[in-house]
Amino acid sequence: MSIDTRDFRNALGKFATGVTVITTRDTGGEHYGVTASSFNAVSMTPPLILWSIDKSAYSLDAYCQAEHFVVNVLGSDQVPISNRFAQRGENKFQGIDLEEGVGGSARIVGAVAHFECRTWQVYEGGDHFIIVGEVLKYDYQDGRGALVFHNGRYALPEPHPMTIPQAEVETGEGLLGHHFLYLLRQSLSAYRKDFYPRLEHMGVDEKEWRVLTLLLDRGALPLETIAQRVAQPIEDLKDTLSSLTRRGLVSDRDGNATTVAVTNEGGELARKLLQMAREYEQKVFEGVSEEEMSILKGGLERVIEQLANP
Repeated sequence: MSIDTRDFRNALGKFATGVTVITTRDTGGEHYGVTASSFNAVSMTPPLILWSIDKSAYSLDAYCQAEHFVVNVLGSDQVPISNRFAQRGENKFQGIDLEEGVGGSARIVGAVAHFECRTWQVYEGGDHFIIVGEVLKYDYQDGRGALVFHNGRYALPEPHPMTIPQAEVETGEGLLGHHFLYLLRQSLSAYRKDFYPRLEHMGVDEKEWRVLTLLLDRGALPLETIAQRVAQPIEDLKDTLSSLTRRGLVSDRDGNATTVAVTNEGGELARKLLQMAREYEQKVFEGVSEEEMSILKGGLERVIEQLANP
């Protein structure tokens, strides 16, 4: 059976994981760091964890030969750090607050958890090596959310409404159904459920739709900026861009795969997608007056601004 690699990655993306940066230091004192979502617990006694690294990784030898490494579990506000370490390049650690961990490996300040490990064993696993580590020290922060990877995008962990005790659901103003966040989540879920299948009729998926419309609106953008705007990890964004490039919808502006622009064909498709989105919005809100829509959108914009600048 032949498996489509990109589609297989999409299937794996249905399994939500945390996002980590694994760090180590070689005998020459050089620091290494790489973003990984393949972190898992293995054993409680002894305390063992594992993660995997691509055999084509620049830092492969450093990790496979390292005596120690640190797993930094990123917080929900550390998307830029995840993107930084997901790319190849020098000076990944520049401007990032660090502490020294076991074996001199870097501990990223602000991570919600650290697992300082001694390399236990390295196993071969297809196009990756599986690295098992014995946890020597660990720490974590309560009260902070971790960064989550799900469905090809960064996400946030939230309590499921079905798990909230009745005492927490009821308020002086009524039930949870009248809570602002609950209403937003419910409306977004219903809107996407009906809107996203319409994208398939236009030949794109939801990730490609976000990229095309962003590039049409903002023009050529660096890879890292696109990743932040569409909330998609760099490596998964590269898959999305690869598909769009093969179809002639986007192009590499600088020849180094670091700046991406929409092509004429891609721009034409993006305009059709935006027109379709406008028509769908009009259909959904056909029972809402222009004044009510203006109030609704204006209120949401003020809420966003207030939350972004508390």
